[in-house]
Amino acid sequence: MNDEMKNNVKETRELYSIIHQEYVIMAEYRMLQTENLQGIYVIPSYENSFLWFGVIFVRAGLYEGGVFRFTITLPDKFPDEEVPVVTFTSNIYHPAIDAQTGVLYLGEVFPQWDRKYNHIWQILKYVYSIFHNLNVKAPANVEASVAYKSNKKAFMEKVRECVVLSIDHVYDDPPTEDKHYITFKPYDPDVHDTVKNLMLKTPPPNEGANQGISWVQPGSFQAFSKEETT
Repeated sequence: MNDEMKNNVKETRELYSIIHQEYVIMAEYRMLQTENLQGIYVIPSYENSFLWFGVIFVRAGLYEGGVFRFTITLPDKFPDEEVPVVTFTSNIYHPAIDAQTGVLYLGEVFPQWDRKYNHIWQILKYVYSIFHNLNVKAPANVEASVAYKSNKKAFMEKVRECVVLSIDHVYDDPPTEDKHYITFKPYDPDVHDTVKNLMLKTPPPNEGANQGISWVQPGSFQAFSKEETT
C-alpha cells in the first residue's frame, strides 16, 4: 500500500470515527425522551454537540421555585474515559456545587464513566436529586455542607437568596448567540393563548396505555440494575 492509499484509509477512519461519535451523542439525546426528567430541559448546542444547554425548574423541597441554568460538557473522547462535566451558570448555594466554578461534583455517583452502563440521562436524574437530597458525602462546597448540618436558618437564608436571584434573571438576554440556547419570554396573550387553549383541550391519555419499562432499580443511577421478575 503506497502513501496515498494509506492517507486515504487514515482519513476514512477518522471521518467514520467523527460520524460515529456524533451518532452516539444524538442517540444519548434521543434516549432522554424515554425518561421521566421532571422539570429538566436540555438541548445540544447548535454550534457544538459536545456542549449542552440545560435548565431545571425545582418544584419542591428547599430550592422550590428556583429556575437554575446549567451546561453539560462532553469530553473529547465521549463516550469513553472521562465523565461529562455539569456546570451551573446560575449562582447556587449547595453542598454539591463548587461556589467558585459552579461545577457539580459527580465523583460520588460517577467515579468513572463506562459507556456500556452510563448515560447522560443518569446525570440529569442526579441533577434532579441534589435539590431534594443534600446529604452529600464529599461536598464541593464545605461551607454550605456545614451550614446545612449545623445552622439550617443561615443555610435557608442563602438558599432563598439564590432562588429569588434565579427568578429575577429568568428573562435575561442570552450570553451567547447560539440558536439552541434556552430562552424565556414573559407571557404574552397574543402569542401564547392559542397554544395554551390547545393544550387545555387535549384529551387525557388513555388509561392502560403503555408507559414504558424501567430497567433501573429505584434509588440507583445504574442502568440494568433492576432484577427481572417472572
